[in-house]
This record gives sequence, C-alpha cells and structure tokens, in this order.
Amino acid sequence: MWKVRSVLGLLSLLLLSASVGLAAAQGSRGRSSKWQTLSGDAPLVIARGGFSGIFPDSSFYAYSLAVQTSLTNVHVWCDVQLTKDGAGICFPDIRLENSSDIDNVYKNGRNTYVVNGVSTQGWFSVDFTLNDLAPVNLKQRIFTRAPNFDGTPMQILTVDDVVSQVKPPALWLNIPHDAFFSQHNLSMRSFILSVSRRVIVNYVSSPEVGFLRSIVSRFRTGPTKLVFQFLGPDDVEPTTNSTYGTLLNNLTFIKTFASGILVPKYYIWPVDNSQYLLNYTSLVVDAHAAGLEVFASNFANDAPLAYDYSYDPVVEYLNFIDNGKFSVDGVLSDFPITPSETIDCFSHIGKNDTVQANILVISSEGASGDYPGCTDKAYQKAVSDGVDILDCPVQMTNDGVPICLGSINLRDRTDVAQSDFSNLATDNPDLNIQNGIFTYNLTWSQIQTLKPAISNPYSNYSLFRNPRSRNDGNLMSLADFLAFANNASSVSGVLITIENAAYLAQKQGLGVTDAVVDALSKAGYNNQTTKKVMIRSSDSAVLLKFKSSSNYELVYLVDNDVRDILNSTILEIKKFASSVVLSKGSVFPTDDAFVTGETNVVPKLQAFNLTVYVQYFRNEFVAQPWDFFSDAYVEINTHVSYMGINGVVTDFPATAAKYRRNRCLGYKEVPLYMTPVQPAGLISLMAPKFLPPAEAPNPVLTENDVTEPPLPPVVEKAPTANTGNGTTAPGPTPPNGQPTLLASTILSSIGVLLAALLIC
Repeated sequence: MWKVRSVLGLLSLLLLSASVGLAAAQGSRGRSSKWQTLSGDAPLVIARGGFSGIFPDSSFYAYSLAVQTSLTNVHVWCDVQLTKDGAGICFPDIRLENSSDIDNVYKNGRNTYVVNGVSTQGWFSVDFTLNDLAPVNLKQRIFTRAPNFDGTPMQILTVDDVVSQVKPPALWLNIPHDAFFSQHNLSMRSFILSVSRRVIVNYVSSPEVGFLRSIVSRFRTGPTKLVFQFLGPDDVEPTTNSTYGTLLNNLTFIKTFASGILVPKYYIWPVDNSQYLLNYTSLVVDAHAAGLEVFASNFANDAPLAYDYSYDPVVEYLNFIDNGKFSVDGVLSDFPITPSETIDCFSHIGKNDTVQANILVISSEGASGDYPGCTDKAYQKAVSDGVDILDCPVQMTNDGVPICLGSINLRDRTDVAQSDFSNLATDNPDLNIQNGIFTYNLTWSQIQTLKPAISNPYSNYSLFRNPRSRNDGNLMSLADFLAFANNASSVSGVLITIENAAYLAQKQGLGVTDAVVDALSKAGYNNQTTKKVMIRSSDSAVLLKFKSSSNYELVYLVDNDVRDILNSTILEIKKFASSVVLSKGSVFPTDDAFVTGETNVVPKLQAFNLTVYVQYFRNEFVAQPWDFFSDAYVEINTHVSYMGINGVVTDFPATAAKYRRNRCLGYKEVPLYMTPVQPAGLISLMAPKFLPPAEAPNPVLTENDVTEPPLPPVVEKAPTANTGNGTTAPGPTPPNGQPTLLASTILSSIGVLLAALLIC
C-alpha cells in the first residue's frame, strides 16, 4: 500500500552503535536460572502498535523502531480493522479519527454505528475502501505524548504492509471487534484464514469467545496460537453474555478454544485506591496449571505506576517476570525497549553481581525519591540500594549547628508552614527567596520538632513520591550524618555540599565552612583513609578554604546549563577543584523535552584530568527527554556509554546501582536496547512545522563565572530578635514548651493565613 522511502536510514540515527549492522538484540543467554513461564523460556515482548510510546501507533516508524530496539524475537502487535472492501489494516481504534487525520481528509465522513451495544459516532473503516485511506496519515492518539511526529507522513498500513516492509520477527494480530464487522457483512474469520496462508501469524487474540471458537479448528496444529483477551472484569463478553470477571473463574472452558489468556496487569498485581500494590493474585499459577499461557497488558513507561516501583518500569516488569513465585509468559508494552532490557539485562541479577560499568553512584539527599531527603530513612534506603557516596547539603541553624537539608528554606523540606513557626515567613532578596522560613531562623532543637516533607519536583504533572511516607524519618545533624556514613561499610565516602557561605557569614554571623571542618575533624574523617570526603560548592572561595586538606576531593558545581567551557576557564577551575558536577542540560541540551544535540563540555573537562559527575538523574518519566524513551536506564546509559561521565547524582540510587550491574554491558556484542541513543535523533524525523520552538542557546562558561571573591569573615551574631535584614531569631521558650515568636511586621494577617495553609 505504501512505498517505503528511506526511513530506516533516519531511524538509525536514533541509536549510536558501531554494531548497528549487527542489529541485534541478544536473547537471554548464559543464564542458569529457570524461567517460571509455562514453557520455561524467557517471556515474550509484544510491541503494541510497534513503539507506540514515541511514534503514532501502528505506523511504519513505530514498527521499525520496535524491531530495531527490542529482543530478536519481539512480536509486533496489530489491532486489525477491516475496510469497506475487506482489507485488513493495522489501526489501534475502531474510530479512525482517534489516531489519524481522517476527519480533516474526509470532513463529511462521520457516521453513527452501534459498537458493543453502544451508539458510537466517528469515522469507521467500514465506510472507506483501502484506496480511500491512502491520503490519510496517522497521528499520536494519546494527548500526553509528543505530537511532534504528526506532521511526518505515515500512512495506514495493511497487515501485509507490516510483514513486507517491516519484516518483524513475529506477528501478533488482535481482533477486537469481530461482531461489529460481521454486522457490516465483513468476515474477520475469512480475513484471518486468508492472511495466515500468506504469512506466519504467531498469535491471534480477541476479547470475543465466538470469534476464537470459529477459528480454533483451523489452528489446532501449526505455528499460530490463539489467545483470549480479557477486558475489564465488569465488562460483558458479547458471545457468552458473561462478565470477564466471571469467565476468569472458568479457565478450563477457555482452554477449549485458546492456548493462552491476555489480561490487564492489575488482574495479576492489583493496586489499592492509593496506588499501592496489593498482594498478587493466583491467576498466573492457576492458568499455568490449566495449561494456559498468561500475557499481561497495559504497560507503558509514561503512565503513573504503583508507588512501590519508585517510578521505575524495569522494577515493575521484574515483578511480573522475576519474583521467585511465577512469571507471565509475555508483556504487551508501548515501550518495548524497556521489557527487552529487563528480560535480557536485569532479570535474575542481585546486588552482589559483577559491576559492569565503573561509575560512581552519588545520592541526592539520600534516596530522596522514596523518602523525605536528608532523613535517616532516606539515607538508610540509599545504603540498602547500593549507593557509593552519601551526600549532605549543609545548612546552618540559628544556634550554629550544621545540619543536612536540601534547602535553606524550611518550607521546601519540612512542614514548617503548618507549625507554630509559620509567622516567621519573610522575603530574602539576598537569596532570591520569597516567603521563606529559613534554617537560620530556628535552633536545631526547634527544627527537630518539625516533620520532614518529601520533595515532589514534578507535582505539576500530578506525579507525587511515596505519599504514605511523605513525612517519615528524622532530620539529621551533620555530626549524626557523618557517624551514620562511617558505620555504613558499603559506603565509600561522603559528599558535603556548602552553599550561601558568604551570606551566612556576613549577614547571619554563621561560619558554615568552619562548622564543616570542625564536624569532619570530630568525626575522625581527617585521620582515616577508608572513607572518601568530597566537598562540593558552586562558590570557588568555599573550595579554596578546603584546599589545604589534600585528602579531600574538591568538587566544583556548575549550577547552570552551559553549552561550552573555555580552556582558560578549566585551568582556573583546576586551581580549586579536581572534579566538576554538571547539569544534564550541559551534556545534552534540550528544547521542549527533545535532545537537540550534544556539547563537548565533558570531554574537554576530562582532557584536563578533571572528573565529571552529572546531576540530577530521576526516575519520573517527565524527567527524561523523549529521546530516552521515558526510560531512566537509557538516559543513564547514554551519559555513561556515549559521553563517558564518571558518576551520577541521583534521587534514586537503586536505579543507578542496578544499571551498572546489568549483564548486557558485559556482552561482546552489546544489544541495541543497551546502546546509547543518537543525540537529536528524534528531532531529525520531524517535519519543519512540528519542530519544538528553538530556545536561546546556553551560555559559555568563562573565567569570570567561576572566580569569586574570598569569603568574608564571620561577623559577630546580633543578639536582638529582629536582625533588621529580613530574618527573625526565635525568642525564649515559655514554660508550656511552645516558643514565643515575634511576628514579622511586614506580614499582613492575610499573608499569615496563607503561609499557614500552604503545604510544602
């Protein structure tokens, strides 16, 4: 139907590999553990509409990318619809306007039909011949996904087109609406029997018992397997007039016409109303006992997961295929690269397996993706997850105690806005913070009365972190942190971050650098070589204060995205640091969540013998540009294998630790699903009008950007409650235990009320 243009050449830009010609994905190899599937073989990866998480569902691009980036035996999924002249097309919805521009091509083509007993309006394939559909192009049907490829011509494909043009390793045809097409004198049975004579159809599935029973006699022998698809448990199956939940209790009946079942994943691992996992059901074990394969559907990287998975789809897949009790026989995914890497690279490995990638895993406020940052819970989880370096961003309290907290503003990391200290909220133009309550406003004992609050950097996308534990754990002083890290035998070092040192010394009378030096000395870190000590700051003057401590690794933080760095700037950095932390945007710049290219900042720094770490790596799919397929492992791998960074700073240490132990990195021929992507590969496939809007280029880092004046001396702390610079020190504590607080005179009564209501 569609004459293929030179698209594969463009698609190959998506992946950087010297072995592109090898194309492939290695299957499960050299594994002694036995899979708990019905056959004992590795589970199948079924690409729903191809790589439909990125490209329009059932498009040539989607199918081609799925075949390129998945296991060698990937099964491509085609939802079959029939045209007016009986051609079978691959299309994800019975209403064509939901995934194509047919409503623009045929503005008067809308019709109304009864579908499964429901009157439905739309553009239907039964009203158009195959030739009529030639000018129609596919588009993205899920609004939360990037529409940037809607302007790239992608015509509707027939089943034969998919086979001849894509040449998939295996084919899965799904028949969702046999009864509807029968009402229009179109025989899905005849089509399936006809196509199976021309090509090998590995699986045929349908949610309609009548259809499968009508063809079972023709497929009892041969390569084609029949699978009964379950819809929602309360939905009614049209042939038996029973709910799918009822049919699930009669697996022996299903076995009479099918060799397997396809169920939504929540049939196996249900979740509660709070989006946490409940106990797994016995479905897989029961179905296997009945001789039925079990396939699970509804997997997508860019959809909210159960909180138990920490936004890591690999962990979710492992829960279905490698839980020690059962394994599904295959998964249906919009992002087939992820189950492919899960099966081949991450299954049946443990925390003590061989490290394949020599990168340092540095925490960001501990495991702050799972617990409130800088709490004992977050640090304990980070250690359990396999972190190398535990970090402590140091803040100072009013009584001069250095503590670990991710922000100088208590509103960002605690429930202070709901506490009796809420009336301390004020603006601080020196720190460019409005309506803040600062650590230097309260004593350490007062801060300890607050509850920590988990950080939710993507709450505007309604993505929240572990709500059940949003206030769990206890905040820690620097001394407590150092003692904890010292006792954690698996931790190789600590990273101490110091910011706002000049402000604290000059405006608050607090010497943060001296406090850190004192704490390290008292904790014995100056007299040992077991634990590495790293001091990080975006202020060169801070690092120069630690220059005499030759056993410390001094780390300069480039706190803005940059596109380049001058050699003279690097020579200046070497005067006060041996390592640099960059943002991800300084490595792979982006426009509107698409990678636009790469910089040479990392190799330039490394050429001058500077170690390079990159931050922040996060699991939430919105944290990754689309080029990384909403997959944290693809993102990490591209930074490590392509750009050669030395370490990652992450809110989710478990993900980075798992990445470096994945067995695929040790293969002689690394499969494409563990190969870095080509920067700007996706943008190269967009029509000009659909390119993301160009953003202003990032600046070049110059000597002036990294040179700071010496730290000022610590001024004597003013004894008055109101320091006159926008801060208010706490007053004495009355006998009832509640602190006596002086309300800031610049706060109106409305402001106080709002501050009390706001949630950090």
